[in-house]
Amino acid sequence: MIWYPYEQMKTMRPPYEIIDAKGVYLYTKDQQLIDSISSWWSVIHGYKHPLLTEAIKNQADHFSHVMLGGLTHEPVKKLSRKLEEWLPGDLDYCFFSDSGSVAVEVALKMALQYYINRGRNRDKVLALHNAHHGGSLKTKVLALEHAYHGDTFKAMEVGDDPDYHFAFEEKKGVYHIPTEMSALEDAFLKHHQELNSFIVEPLLQGAGGMLMYDMAFLKRARELCDEYDVLLIFDEVATGFGRTGYRFVSDEVLPDILVLGKALTGGYIGHAVTVANHKVYQGFYGDDPEIALMHGPTFMGNALACSVALKSIELFEQENYMDKIRRITEITRRELKGFESPKVKEVRIMGGCVCLEVKEEETIRGYQQFAYERGVFARPFLKYIYAMVPYVIKEEELVKVISTMKDWLS
Repeated sequence: MIWYPYEQMKTMRPPYEIIDAKGVYLYTKDQQLIDSISSWWSVIHGYKHPLLTEAIKNQADHFSHVMLGGLTHEPVKKLSRKLEEWLPGDLDYCFFSDSGSVAVEVALKMALQYYINRGRNRDKVLALHNAHHGGSLKTKVLALEHAYHGDTFKAMEVGDDPDYHFAFEEKKGVYHIPTEMSALEDAFLKHHQELNSFIVEPLLQGAGGMLMYDMAFLKRARELCDEYDVLLIFDEVATGFGRTGYRFVSDEVLPDILVLGKALTGGYIGHAVTVANHKVYQGFYGDDPEIALMHGPTFMGNALACSVALKSIELFEQENYMDKIRRITEITRRELKGFESPKVKEVRIMGGCVCLEVKEEETIRGYQQFAYERGVFARPFLKYIYAMVPYVIKEEELVKVISTMKDWLS
């Protein structure tokens, strides 16, 4: 029996069974559905894209996977080179993994070990710890309220959403702050000696409620991280590849460590990457084997995933996807201009994301089936009816998605 995600299995409604998919459409035996959330925000090129499918088939004719322990291969080397060229600044060192959550774990592990490695031997670390000078060890992380960084343990710790992780609420190693400048500055002033990193979903907090905040907050965070010797981590698993209206938020504010996933492969295969800058990488580089990063997911650098990721990036570049995203934003703003409902608390639009936050959770009950009957697949949660559509969506298809949202709330 399948154990489904985020569901009480005893009371869940039967999931819709998909028998085919193409473009922006999912097909059940009796319905054609526009996928308004891109299979958890990843299928940016739509389904069954011939070039992406071909990339996977061509690689499978050679081999589908070999481990990176003691081995390497051309697709992973090409993808690393492409990301080094494509990403901003000196984000040049790619550590691959098999999911966004694991890639976040790797980033947090990097940040902690970076400071342990830097000028400290093991005996000194233990002595400091035993003397209760934990601040000197820089063992703590700063994160945002309403953060979501995945479901593995350290990712849950830096997250701040009890709706997902209420059974794991004890968080001794993390300080959470709101996206307010005064809270940011106060946290660094009080805790900088303890902090090894500040991790954020830049500009758009996805599973926490499609919350949106200002670039000025991130620019100030960069300044404070530099001033107080703290690493800045951007979790762009959801926000990367144009979802915020920026190619990457990292193009505007440069982090020390960047995490990518979801759309990295166009949503075709699970894969992720943690990309470190030169400073972080050099913190692990030397003759001493004890300062190496001891981590190694079995399927890191999977050849099929690397091959389809390369083709996905090529499509993103050659077909002017940033123009497609700007058009999605324009249409969304046009269709929601002047829209009001007594049920709606706030309408939020950013890049390829739109969220209608309602006042009462009861309001969203029944919406998924309502949308299904009108040819749209949606997955509202808590108080949020939202869309993150594939970038290849046509205007009339996007209008249909937004009209379905408006009709329910009207």
